[in-house]
Amino acid sequence: MTDDGRHRATVRTFTPRWRMSPLTQERMERLLPRYTVPTTTLDPAALFGRDVPVVLEIGSGYGEAALAYARAHPDHGVIAAEVHVPGVAVMMAAAEDEGIGNLRTHRGDAIEYLMQCVATDQLAAVHLFFPDPWPKAKHAKRRFVQQDTLDLVLDRLRPGGHLLVATDHAQYAEHVRRQLDRHPGVAVVEGDRPAWRPSAGFEDKGTAAGRTIHEFRVTAA
Repeated sequence: MTDDGRHRATVRTFTPRWRMSPLTQERMERLLPRYTVPTTTLDPAALFGRDVPVVLEIGSGYGEAALAYARAHPDHGVIAAEVHVPGVAVMMAAAEDEGIGNLRTHRGDAIEYLMQCVATDQLAAVHLFFPDPWPKAKHAKRRFVQQDTLDLVLDRLRPGGHLLVATDHAQYAEHVRRQLDRHPGVAVVEGDRPAWRPSAGFEDKGTAAGRTIHEFRVTAA
């Protein structure tokens, strides 16, 4: 934690856990060179073949939301950042099967990618759907939404850009509210679910368990 109450962006917000099946290994070896983004300064025209608005999804899982956004917004470019290798492999295979050409992936830490490769005012939107809630109080510093990560994301958003957050974890939702309340210069709308996002994965599990889905749309005021 820094002197102004912002935690360090180097605090890990995820726990990498997976097993590498032969199918996953084959997909990663064959598809990653095609879909991966270079760890150099983001150049939308070079990456997508034309200068398009770019959306970054942080923690894309198996890619359901990233794929859905890419389908619904063919004039945008989508970068799905994910550390879970099987999820990345499934997403790339689906993109290949459907011929989705405006989706790429960063197989690694989204914070590092934002810090090292994305310039100020370069992103149209950032999506954070059902992040790890880190429910224990002693792990709260590992939740993605903190003052310093908000600083980082808002700096990378272009004027009029927005951050979307969704969670089925009530404690995490309250944590997000507190962080947003403390952050100067943001406008927040709650309850606005994007129509393009499919109900899948953690959202389905949360709904089936009777939990409320909390939605946040954050823009610079």
